[in-house]
Amino acid sequence: MGNTHLQTLSRYLLSLPERTVRSASALCAGLLRELGYVALPPGIRRTKLYTVMVETTLRFLIEQVGQVEGAYPSDGKLSETFLVKRMLGDAIDLAGIVAFHASPVWVFAALADLSGAGRQLVDEIATSLKKEGLLDRDTKFAGVDEMLDGLERTSGQLAASLRYPPLDISGLRKEWNALKQAVRTIPPSNRPSPDLVRRRWEELRLEAARQHRSVFEFSSLIALSTLRTMPSGLLRLSRSARTATLRTGQFFAQGILDHYQSTMKEIREAGYLTYWTREFRPYLKAAASQFSLSHRSMTDRLLDRVSRRSS
Repeated sequence: MGNTHLQTLSRYLLSLPERTVRSASALCAGLLRELGYVALPPGIRRTKLYTVMVETTLRFLIEQVGQVEGAYPSDGKLSETFLVKRMLGDAIDLAGIVAFHASPVWVFAALADLSGAGRQLVDEIATSLKKEGLLDRDTKFAGVDEMLDGLERTSGQLAASLRYPPLDISGLRKEWNALKQAVRTIPPSNRPSPDLVRRRWEELRLEAARQHRSVFEFSSLIALSTLRTMPSGLLRLSRSARTATLRTGQFFAQGILDHYQSTMKEIREAGYLTYWTREFRPYLKAAASQFSLSHRSMTDRLLDRVSRRSS
């Protein structure tokens, strides 16, 4: 009996590298697939290029490597001989880049600049991006225009080094210019006050520290929630500003700020990791199952085959 337990443990230890790879694949590929749903227009996701180059690869990583069940229809299963030649980056950093236009880091920077909340607040927001390597540490940024210039310089370098995908600077500039133009038509009473912007930013910064996360990482999780749950018309600050000019008394950016606050409350009550796992429960379940003693890995089957041949 003792030899049997020792043999089982030995096989489990030998299969740990495989189980680790499959677990990581279930998590990372699952996240990338979900990001594609919220960040890419349906027209792009239906193109042949996206299907062949992206969706097929993700499906292989999820089904064959990560062994996630139920993520795709049972018909049309991918070939198990499909070759993988890509490395996946850190999931939450990727989320922060893909969903940057909905991230509190971007939104608070824009509101701080427009409301006159002061250079100190802009500097604090820029510092959170410097810590992620997204802005040059030795440069001072007094406003959003300077931050966009800095992001443009740094983003290209990071994309070339494969650390991050390229940030959509041109899209952010277009949004920022449209926002500045729209805000001119909004009565001062309908604009966010400097005190409100500082207060909401401080709430986010303190909650990130309470959850032991960087401001950028914490903002990335909120951004994903924002993309999933908020109406598309409120996701862009410039649209929110134009709506405020048409409706008397509507507070500019109220919807997105309220969403940030409610999401932070949910994260505070549930905890960062618990909130995160709710979004990716199927992938986490499959990742954890790779380490179960009852799960027969490919390494187990290979060792059985070698054992049978030897006997």
